[in-house]
Amino acid sequence: MILQALCDYYQRQQEQLPPPGFERKAIPFIIILDQDGKFLGIEDTRNGNNKWDKGRLFKVPQGAVNRTAGIEPNLLWDRADYALGIVTESRISKLQGAKKKKEEDQIPRRHQAFIQRIRNTFPDPIIDEGVKAVLAFLDRADFKALRAHPTWSDLTNSVEPLSFRLYSDLEALVCQRESVQKIIASKNMSGISQGRCLVTGKHDAIAEFHDFIKGVYGGNAKKNGGKLISFNFDAACSYGKKQNQNAPISQYAAFAYSTALNNLLRAGSRQKLLIGEDIFVFWSEKPDPAEELFADWLQPDPDDPARGVEAIRVLYRAPTKSGIRPLDQDETRFFVLGLAPNVARLSIRLWNVSTVRELAVSIRQHFDDLSIVRSPRDPEFLPVWRLLVATAAQGKSENIPPPLAGETLRAILAGTPYPQSLLIAALQRIRAEQGAVNYVRAALIKAILVRNTRFYYPDKLEVAVSLDLRNPNIGYRLGRLFAVLERAQELASPGLNATIRDKFYGSASATPVTAFPYLLKLKNHHLNKLATGQVIWLENLIAQILEAATHFPPTLSLDDQGRFAIGYYHQRQDFFTKKVSDNASDDQGAPNS
Repeated sequence: MILQALCDYYQRQQEQLPPPGFERKAIPFIIILDQDGKFLGIEDTRNGNNKWDKGRLFKVPQGAVNRTAGIEPNLLWDRADYALGIVTESRISKLQGAKKKKEEDQIPRRHQAFIQRIRNTFPDPIIDEGVKAVLAFLDRADFKALRAHPTWSDLTNSVEPLSFRLYSDLEALVCQRESVQKIIASKNMSGISQGRCLVTGKHDAIAEFHDFIKGVYGGNAKKNGGKLISFNFDAACSYGKKQNQNAPISQYAAFAYSTALNNLLRAGSRQKLLIGEDIFVFWSEKPDPAEELFADWLQPDPDDPARGVEAIRVLYRAPTKSGIRPLDQDETRFFVLGLAPNVARLSIRLWNVSTVRELAVSIRQHFDDLSIVRSPRDPEFLPVWRLLVATAAQGKSENIPPPLAGETLRAILAGTPYPQSLLIAALQRIRAEQGAVNYVRAALIKAILVRNTRFYYPDKLEVAVSLDLRNPNIGYRLGRLFAVLERAQELASPGLNATIRDKFYGSASATPVTAFPYLLKLKNHHLNKLATGQVIWLENLIAQILEAATHFPPTLSLDDQGRFAIGYYHQRQDFFTKKVSDNASDDQGAPNS
């Protein structure tokens, strides 16, 4: 299903994506030739905006995968040492002694291999005038005019590739000419063996090796990419079949799915999300606005936050432009694929198929569940990465537990309960940071508890958005009580660097019976320092909270520990929210007296 959906996406994007046997590659330098192979100039495709600019993207024949050992030239494009047989200063300058001598000795062999590959691919008689011109230029080997060109120094100081173009062809490289593409495609599709393709269902040439998937970093995929399908040891093979004959996929299907996936993973793609070590790509079965909106819904661009907010607001209203179908009526299928690095091949973290309508409903529900009282400075909608980073040690994305991102995104897309490990991770971070129940963690815990109640305990009361005075849950009540006791300490000792939260939050939220008797006694010491009006206000508040509590339980369940955190957060927010009534408390959270 995954490969078939990717192949369909390749068919949909065929005009933008390279044909079979080709790939997209940045080519900064193009040598311009006439039909006789005479040098006319060098075209520099870089725009000069920054030092990372590698030139314009072109569709070129697929290059060598790994040539750290041996000589493997590319076809009609390559580095200057391969294509022209000249010393590339940027490579030689980094070498010394025997390594430098070896590199210099290899250059003539690389250049000859480059020429020989062209001749092997286009045997005599060569019918394409572009290929003829390139061979004539290389056989003549008269590079005086080339060396005199102003761009020559940039070319020799770069490790980026160059290619060739006829002057009569305004845009297309020699390798992009129609007759050249046909020959390359025919050679690429000539397989070693024939069989029934598991993806297309057709009898076709079976691919022995599949292309690397680039853009998923980590594991063995760090440099050249990783394989989605491979058989790297004998125990994985059966019936004497080797490599990918165990999972017969045609060369066309293997090329199509890998090209489509690499396009989704390309640098700058807005059809991917990176969360921790996991990366998620998404697409629809046909052009749909959701392809543009999905990333802005779950992970808006930090450089353009307004765009993300506007995209989320689209979820809550029907578009006003005529002719645009509302998201709630869009039955277009939408695919989300999650990948993670692994030792031998890429791991599938998530595969979700839904309609755009179902997707919009699920994501809207996700934001509704996250909704909680907040400061005006806090963002209204929280991206997924920020929720997960709030559960990671030191607030670093690399510390997010590996399976957590995929499980969380699956819950969001399917509208199912969030993983319980997400609640555990959030509570652990709060305890580790001495009760740091901030807006992000409170919103996350609230969403988890709301989902759990909705799916498993539909007859129970859900956690509210703001302070709920009638919520009888013991965990919620004790969280509120802890916030009140902390507030009493703050009022009694203004400017205190550490409060009871730093020392007692962990025990109070997990084993209340060990902490609260002592804290209630300590409270009397704090109240003795306060004015009468503040004492009355705090005593009444404590009495109201403890009204439904007959005893302090020895332990609290995970869900009740989450409610403890929400109760504490709600009560703290209420203290510092200016009241509108006649009996309003001031911004210190207590009446003046």
